[in-house]
Amino acid sequence: MTRSVLIIGGGAIGLGLAYHLADRAQVTVLERNQLTSGTSWHAAGIVGPLRATPNMTKLAMYAGELFPKLEDETGLSTGYRQTGGYWLAREEARMDELHRICSLGRHFGLTPSIVAPDAVDVPGLEPAGLVGALRVEEDANVNPVDLCMAYAKGARAKGAEIREGVQVARLLVENGRCKGVALTDGTELLADQVALCAGAWSKRLADAAGVALPLQAVEHMYVVTEPMPGLPAPYPVLRDLDRGFYVKGDAGKLVIGGFEPDAKVWDAFGPEGDRPFLEMPEDWDQFMPFMEGALQLIPALAETGIQHFMNGPESFTNDTRPLVGQVPNVDGLYVAAGMNSVGVMSSAGIGRVLADWMHAEQPPMDLWEVDIARVDPLTAAADHVETRMKEAVSDAFALHWPFKQPKAGRGLRTSALHDHWAAAGAQFGLTAGWERGLWYAQNDGEKNLPYSVGDQPWYPIARREAAAMQSGCALIDLTPFTKIDVTGPGALPLLQHLAAGNVDVATGCAVYTPLLNDRGGFEADVTITRLGTERFRVTSGAATRQKDIAWLRRHAGVDVTLKDVTDDEAVIGVMGAGARAVLEGLSSDDWLDFPFSTARDVTVAGHPARATRVSFVGELGWELNIPSAYAGVVFDALRASGASPLGHFALDGCRIEKGFKHWGHDLGPDITPLEAGLGFTIDWGKDFKGKAALEAQRANGLTRRMVLFDLPSHPLVLHDEPIRENDRVVGLTTSGARGARTGLTLALGLIDITPGETRAATAERTFEIEIAGARHPARVLLRAPFDPANERMKA
Repeated sequence: MTRSVLIIGGGAIGLGLAYHLADRAQVTVLERNQLTSGTSWHAAGIVGPLRATPNMTKLAMYAGELFPKLEDETGLSTGYRQTGGYWLAREEARMDELHRICSLGRHFGLTPSIVAPDAVDVPGLEPAGLVGALRVEEDANVNPVDLCMAYAKGARAKGAEIREGVQVARLLVENGRCKGVALTDGTELLADQVALCAGAWSKRLADAAGVALPLQAVEHMYVVTEPMPGLPAPYPVLRDLDRGFYVKGDAGKLVIGGFEPDAKVWDAFGPEGDRPFLEMPEDWDQFMPFMEGALQLIPALAETGIQHFMNGPESFTNDTRPLVGQVPNVDGLYVAAGMNSVGVMSSAGIGRVLADWMHAEQPPMDLWEVDIARVDPLTAAADHVETRMKEAVSDAFALHWPFKQPKAGRGLRTSALHDHWAAAGAQFGLTAGWERGLWYAQNDGEKNLPYSVGDQPWYPIARREAAAMQSGCALIDLTPFTKIDVTGPGALPLLQHLAAGNVDVATGCAVYTPLLNDRGGFEADVTITRLGTERFRVTSGAATRQKDIAWLRRHAGVDVTLKDVTDDEAVIGVMGAGARAVLEGLSSDDWLDFPFSTARDVTVAGHPARATRVSFVGELGWELNIPSAYAGVVFDALRASGASPLGHFALDGCRIEKGFKHWGHDLGPDITPLEAGLGFTIDWGKDFKGKAALEAQRANGLTRRMVLFDLPSHPLVLHDEPIRENDRVVGLTTSGARGARTGLTLALGLIDITPGETRAATAERTFEIEIAGARHPARVLLRAPFDPANERMKA
């Protein structure tokens, strides 16, 4: 039976989804006014296929394929035209970022190049102040309204119904599932799936359904000049990144727009919120910095009039990334909203992958960076998203420093020990929405350290923090861990089905295991601790809290109870050669006869806790789960016993020198345990989700392998840097860091191999990693460089 789908919103995103889904479902598009009348009609129409990450580039590149095809298919012009473009840099640090993006683009078949200021080939451009540029041949323009009309015609030809003048009042949610919508006239429309693609107007519908959607409408502006004789045709897209504005051609005129710091928040549900084709008053005070920058870049603008000032609504998200996918807490409800001013371009890629997702009920590729399941519900509060607009809009063009931290809207999620970590010198940063000590300052000179594209100024501090574990004890803030209690008669069957490892173990045993999808890829990277016959604790990373809860819930039966206890407990990692002595001084429990990968209830400093003997830093140690009410007393006692704090940066440096992987970069839905070198986590003697795919991969032989590289030239390794062999790209890095104990610069990377190739044979190959335009020799390590035999961790 054909699935019925309602799509709310008749802009580029909703119509792009309808076009891609209409041949696989019975699709109805509901538009409250006229097609394109929200924000699509006034979009600038820039099509930029090169983005900062692999998956965003894959999504963006599809527009260049689809838009010309759409013209041929429908007979309607989309106005698509390749123009080329330049990303202009005025700061040397910006060139590091552009070199990295350039390398990525070439890997995906684009033809970007780094050019000197005098090679920016645009007549009338003033190069003073430029330090270089990124040339992108594939940059293009499209006419947003024409594109939407082509989408609509193509969708109708495939059977979609498009209804205008139909306003949705609310989503119909029953027993955790969206079953349709109610219109403002009282009519109810039922459907198997609903897609919320209403841009700035999505949030109120989401809020009423209990769905967290952290987006906010702002006033977004551009101007159109009068005709300027002599402009090249086509005129390339210019992005003056360090001044926050862009310039594009428009039939002999120029369009100048910008991404504003302190963007002006606009109420999409105020008096003018329902007005179609809305234009707001001109605001030259807000726009003047961009105009002044454009006058300096293109002096001829001083003699040119302004034909039109466009000020229209546009929605941005709290983290300047789109919100796409199935809502974690409401089944059957999907979202594509918060496109951060690139919705027209994104309509192709987002439309295709969301259509595939809805059809298969699972994402077709790794979409984590745009997945709505990443959202912390606290970030959707109105006051928070308004505060984030101070920088979320300007972040679209702002320099993306390595390890850059947001400033606006901080302090949203803190642990019960936040003040204690602060008193210990914590220099806080956001990790998965939580305030967490990145490093611990011992004096004013170690606070508020500057950003760098080279050696990190906090690295000597991270080395000092890690050195404490050699003979002493370090404390690590692990409170942000997601903690889910799974109980009931069906708990064991559920977890045995989802986990690749065997969790039917003795009470008190902790099992590190992947949870896999049908392709054998990682859906979650967890530790499952058995607490009783029908009681289990699932612990995973902070970032995947909503995703992991949803994954368990969607597979659980009525005989399973899931409880999120993340906020009920503080977690302190007590790590280092002196950890046992510290704990023995504060507890009468037996810390010597305490095997690795086991857990037990203990008393520390007079208060109850659960201690689990595991370690992400590769040292002797325990993770203490402590009821939040007692955590401060336990923390103070540990500190008084001589334990010192260890920050998140040192933690990352320690985990990579053990070769430990983490979900989100190294592990994800497109990577299997066999490829990741985690085959030891698999129990082949039982059935589990994804087993058939792994058996096929094992039988056919691996074609990719994750390896650990040592880079003796010590570049700054981040992720997604091309790995080369004989001048051919054979993979990308997945993460990198400098070892906090070994001092080595290390990178994990996923590389191509031939089936049957041994690890030793891989290590004999000669690799280079391309980082910020330079190639660095990289040696494959067959063993972790720190304590490869795990003698310290299992002491």
